[in-house]
Amino acid sequence: MDAIILAAGYGIRLHPLTLDKPKPLLNVAGKPIIEHIIEKLEELDNIKKIHIVTNDKFYHSFQEWLHGFDAKNPIEIINDGTKSNEDRLGAIGDVHYAIKTKNIDSDIIIIAGDNLFELSLHGVADIFRKRNHNTIVLYDIKNLELAKHYGVVEVANNIITNFKEKPLNPKSTLISTGIYLFPKKTIKLIEKYIAQGNNHDKTGDFIGWLHKREPIYAYITDSKWYDIGSFEQLEKANKHYKKP
Repeated sequence: MDAIILAAGYGIRLHPLTLDKPKPLLNVAGKPIIEHIIEKLEELDNIKKIHIVTNDKFYHSFQEWLHGFDAKNPIEIINDGTKSNEDRLGAIGDVHYAIKTKNIDSDIIIIAGDNLFELSLHGVADIFRKRNHNTIVLYDIKNLELAKHYGVVEVANNIITNFKEKPLNPKSTLISTGIYLFPKKTIKLIEKYIAQGNNHDKTGDFIGWLHKREPIYAYITDSKWYDIGSFEQLEKANKHYKKP
């Protein structure tokens, strides 16, 4: 299995913190967010390589970070060539870019680079291996008003029946955590999705397209999860992860 960490955003909502530093390299409890994510991936024994997709603006920041990071798994930084928020490839565009440029031809786990989660990946990875089907990790935010800000998922019998990005009237409080596991066969469907000219920006748009063609299983966690998209969330994560 290959891992892809999506880290090519420009962190507009966290300016000025992210004017010269990418959001995944912001510190939470003394170390960059991306190191928390890599620690979770290192729990798995079948990761061949971790691909971190970033942009041209922050490519050298990630290279400098990696030079001083003691990694257990091979890590490669991928420059998607974009220089601003206006010309970004988008999340699924970056997944496709990584797959094509690095000839990835295996099962993949995709994680958004601004996520912090306490979930151990062992459970979802074991279920994924047994089923060999698309799997998405969900979190119940238990608040319809808050759900409006996320990718909202409807589920029946552990299978995704609907996915809507930031709906005005969410029908569920189950939201995507930005953790996706796809079997090798789904790579061709990612290529088809891109070739059809569908929206490259949000991985959730691909999920909305994919669940109509292939079953996607839900893995619901109640472990703590943070989407570092605001100063408030960054502060909450720092308080939670800070050791007494």
